[in-house]
Order: sequence, then C-alpha cells, then structure tokens
Amino acid sequence: MSGEKTRIINRVKGALVRLGIRNFNPRLRNAAERLEQLHTPEGTPIPPNTLAELRRDLARLRFVAEQARAIEKTRLDVLRRAPHDGPHAMVVLLAQIIGVGIETADMLVNEVLGRGLRDRRAVARYAGLTGSPDESGAKRREKGLAKAGNSRVRRGMLQLAWRWLMFQKDSALAQWYQARTDNAPPKTRKTMIVALARKLLIALWRYTTTGEIPVGAVLHPAA
Repeated sequence: MSGEKTRIINRVKGALVRLGIRNFNPRLRNAAERLEQLHTPEGTPIPPNTLAELRRDLARLRFVAEQARAIEKTRLDVLRRAPHDGPHAMVVLLAQIIGVGIETADMLVNEVLGRGLRDRRAVARYAGLTGSPDESGAKRREKGLAKAGNSRVRRGMLQLAWRWLMFQKDSALAQWYQARTDNAPPKTRKTMIVALARKLLIALWRYTTTGEIPVGAVLHPAA
C-alpha cells in the first residue's frame, strides 16, 4: 500500500518537473484544486492531456490513502480487542516506538520478527539486508544487497530507516549514521542507509525478544 502511494507521488512529481514545476506536494488535501492553478515557468497552463493524467493520479492517490486508513483502523480495532493475544502483543510493543506505525509493526511481526529466528545474522539474512560480496583473489568488496531474502521486509526496513532519521534523531543508530555520512556523497548515504536498516532491524528484533530498547530511542508516553 505504501509502495503504491510512493509510486503515484513520484509519477506526479516527475510529470510536473518535466514541465519545470517544482515544490508541488501531492499529499496535500487540496492538491487537486492547487493542480488547476499551476503554470509552467513560462506562464502557460499544464497541457490538457497531462492535466487529465495528473487528475487521475491524484484521484488514485486519494483512493489508496483511504484504503490505507481503513486497513489501519481495522488493525487498531483488532489490537484493542486482544492486545495481548499472540503476535498482537509484539505489534503493540513495536508501535510504542515513535516513528514505527501500526502498519510497519504488523508487517515486521508477521514477516520476520514473529518467526523465532535464532540470531541477528539469521534476521538480517531473512530480510535480505546482508551484502553480496564479490571476491577475487585476496580482494573482497561489496556489490550491494543480496537478491535473496524477503523483499517486502527489505523495502519496509529501508523506508523505516529514513523515518528513523527523522523521528529518532538523538538515538545511537541515527547518530551512527550521521557520523558516517556528514558531507558524504549521495552514493555513500545510499549504502549506509542499508547498513542502518540492517542494524535497526536487529535492534527491533532484540527489543521484541528481550525487551532491550534501542539506545536513545524515544517511546510514546504510556496511555
């Protein structure tokens, strides 16, 4: 669901950038109304065919967002009815961390954290967040992520890693990332966000199995 929203938003932004129009936020409630008022840098309105396509994309985005809210409400209702029932307790525990929503917590519990994996290496391997080494003689270098693993968890953790930097700036993991990417080129930041996602997943696995809160992480106040 979140992947579909991201694709639509990127498509809308990409179409507008090609016309020289930037700083348009498709997520705004009045995005469709604002679309009608946009002009290119030359002062011309958006071409009719492109405008019609953008309207359809924004309508689709609203529909997907409404579906996501409905699914979220259903999850919350189920959790409220049986918060300590089986994996629900683990979902509630994860969602106590600021920046980890119910949808993400539910996905992580059902896809990886609730599987009883034996150690942190198994957790990282299952999520596909381990490197794919290229060995030639005495040399060894990382070629990027291995293709094996759960792609849904991998995508979710990469998105969560970026959110972690926004919502948990003072945590040890966020500071670890910042220390290694300050003034670094984009390629380095992209590589390090994968490392952060791996470390974060392992920290969440420890949190749900032993109760060890990630260092410096902020939780929602107890209800």
